[in-house]
Amino acid sequence: MNLTKRLLTSLALVLPVTTAAQSISQSQIEQFKSMPRAQQEALARQYGVDLDSIAGSASQQKQRPQNVNVVEPVDAISDEERERARQEQDDNEEQDRKNGGLKPYGYDLFVGSPTTFAPVTEIPIPNNYTLGPGDVLRVQLWGKENQQLELPVSRDGTVSFPQSGPQTVAGLTFDQARQQIKKRVSEQYIGVQASVSLGELRSMRVFVLGEARNAGSYTVSSLSTITNALYVSGGIKRTGSLRKIQHKRDGQLVGELDLYDLLLAGDTSNDNRLQPGDVIFIPPVGDRVGIEGEVYRPALYELKSNTNLQELVNLAGGLTPQAYPQLVRIERNNDDFLRIIAEANLTTPKGKQAKVRPGDRIEVASISDITGQYVEVKGAATRPGKFAWVPGMRVSSVINNLDTDLVPVADQRYAAIVRTDPKTDEVSVLNLRLRDAVQNPGSEQDMLLEEQDRLLIFSDAGKVNGGEEGRNFTREQLFSPVLQRLKTQAKPGAPEQTIRVTGPVRYPGEYPLPASRRVEDAIYVAGGLKDSASLYTAELARFGVDDQGTGKTRIQNLNLQAVMEGEASVTLKSRDRLLIKSIPEFAQAKTIELNGEVRYPGQYTIRDGETLRDVIKRAGGLTDNAFPEGAVFTREKLRQLEAQRLREAEERLQGDLVGVQLEGDDIGGQNAERTQQVQDLLEEVQDSRPVGRMVINLPSVVGSDVYQPIRLQDGDTLTVPVIPQSVSVFGEVQFPTSHLHMQGLTVDDYLERSGGPTRQADEERVYVVKADGSVMLPEKSRWFGGRSQKLAPGDTIIVPIDVDRLNQLELWTNVSQIVYQIALGAAAVGNL
Repeated sequence: MNLTKRLLTSLALVLPVTTAAQSISQSQIEQFKSMPRAQQEALARQYGVDLDSIAGSASQQKQRPQNVNVVEPVDAISDEERERARQEQDDNEEQDRKNGGLKPYGYDLFVGSPTTFAPVTEIPIPNNYTLGPGDVLRVQLWGKENQQLELPVSRDGTVSFPQSGPQTVAGLTFDQARQQIKKRVSEQYIGVQASVSLGELRSMRVFVLGEARNAGSYTVSSLSTITNALYVSGGIKRTGSLRKIQHKRDGQLVGELDLYDLLLAGDTSNDNRLQPGDVIFIPPVGDRVGIEGEVYRPALYELKSNTNLQELVNLAGGLTPQAYPQLVRIERNNDDFLRIIAEANLTTPKGKQAKVRPGDRIEVASISDITGQYVEVKGAATRPGKFAWVPGMRVSSVINNLDTDLVPVADQRYAAIVRTDPKTDEVSVLNLRLRDAVQNPGSEQDMLLEEQDRLLIFSDAGKVNGGEEGRNFTREQLFSPVLQRLKTQAKPGAPEQTIRVTGPVRYPGEYPLPASRRVEDAIYVAGGLKDSASLYTAELARFGVDDQGTGKTRIQNLNLQAVMEGEASVTLKSRDRLLIKSIPEFAQAKTIELNGEVRYPGQYTIRDGETLRDVIKRAGGLTDNAFPEGAVFTREKLRQLEAQRLREAEERLQGDLVGVQLEGDDIGGQNAERTQQVQDLLEEVQDSRPVGRMVINLPSVVGSDVYQPIRLQDGDTLTVPVIPQSVSVFGEVQFPTSHLHMQGLTVDDYLERSGGPTRQADEERVYVVKADGSVMLPEKSRWFGGRSQKLAPGDTIIVPIDVDRLNQLELWTNVSQIVYQIALGAAAVGNL
């Protein structure tokens, strides 16, 4: 209870005065809080203490001090700084290009910018740390009296110890200050022991000068080292040295840091701790040499003292397994300032001790590829690559199972062996019947392989089915470099050993000349004959030179069946071209489609030379409801011509539209009206689809022997409509529509029933499109009887636009006729 009273007395003194030096330990507060609530309130009223204040004091003492940034981050860089960074990057890239792509080593360490550099408070404090103003000592007392004190070092270098007076600690190491405080507590406080630790650290100002990216003064933590200050200053420029960073204090050099020790060996022994006012000076970069090739870290390295070739290789991480140490090329300047090339052998002591000079560029060569004792499998194999070769090795030694050693898309019938002559370095190609070789090991088909042979496995186009696998294993793809080699090695007396096979074979193209020089082998290499190939004849074109030295081509006809059965022998020569002919019109089905009012409509296969009359008879003739006068006969070739006419009309209309738009002043809105009319006609042309209709007289085709027979073509279509009952009126009338046909009505009668012509109509050019597609001009036809001629069912009256009042654009009439005829043909087909 006495302790509790003493606690409350202390609280009464401390809480109202925020500047009091006395502090209450956490253990004392916890002891008071463990008392019953009623007793706490009674004691608090007795000594005038607020219980909430006691709780607040406890929470404040529990709260850990937060780290305070002494180097604040820069939220946004200025435009000037951004431009400077961009310029520096451009200069670095330009310098890299001059150095052949080699970059100086080590500068990527500072490639990032610091976001904060807060005081270091969460690491163990070294015993030799020197105390100074701004540091805070934490002293915990326990025993007879429990307290926790925080003693800041004042500007005069002292700490104020409670009930004991100031004590000087500035200039002492942390270990010395701890021993003195412990000794003082033991002497002045009987039965009390002390534990001393370091709380918040002071900040200090240092200078980073020289070739720093952002030279200047910086406020850093008192535990900061040289590398900390370099990092917070943005690092070192490429013009600065990484190997001779100077640490100065009071104008004296106290240390030198080589960052290569840190980067290459993780050595921080020379990364000295800084003190207030220290200067870090970065001198200009020293001599550099470049090393590239088969080393792990190709780069430019800064030299220090005398560096030999082996030491430089060690700086670059050593040699890779692909390095050829017997050949190291050194490009350097001689005494006459000329670039020369020297060589060194890293396998000898002399080569290792060779001195490198500033500006040298060193290249470590790589070993050559495998040069012997192998065979190679390329293409559609499960395990392509190189295999060890031994004498007596055969194809079945490499490919011993067609299902497991080849991919599913592989051609199991044929493969090729590309062989290189070791004496002449010339290549030749051997054809291999792969399935026979694998299924009969040791046989004649299972060829012996020689050193450096390449076995080409092709893909089968019938198995690929559009997939990715096997697409690059075609004969054309794998044979391409071989053919190129055969062509380049050709010379007088040794002509190019290639042939070409065309026609109905599975893989037409250019191939190496078979070793057997037989036609049947060349066809086998090309994948064999297709079923459309003619066995009666083939053609062999052979290039030769006559007695006068002039090149000529001779054609030889072959009986292909006799050649394939071995009854005739033909020897192939260089550059021969073998043409396999196709069976004429093999499997070419020509069809015509009959629609509408025929007895048996459908798609009919036609014979060569068959007529429309013959096919209609095969279809059972016309039905009783047929209207042969309105039959629509279309042909694909005509449809293509019609499409071409539409494209030409569209192009000319677009030109006319531009001409109308560029005319003079618009008087009374006439120019705008003409423009809209041309625009409407252009849209009609663009929306029209070609039909390809040919005007025929179907009643004469069916019933007259004198009428010219219509020979059919593939893709023809005949549509026979039902008997119509209407007459249509299109064009510049008040109400374009169709009218019920009535016997005795004339053109003028139907025009009157459609409201008569509009003011834009050209009444002198009114024409009638008959049901069979023919066009009649009432005003000019002698036999037509003028516009008083009576019309038949299915006829269509067209009233064109008056083009004379629209700047004489005569094209519009022709275009409108094309559009109307196409529309009528399409309507006749669509109304069935």
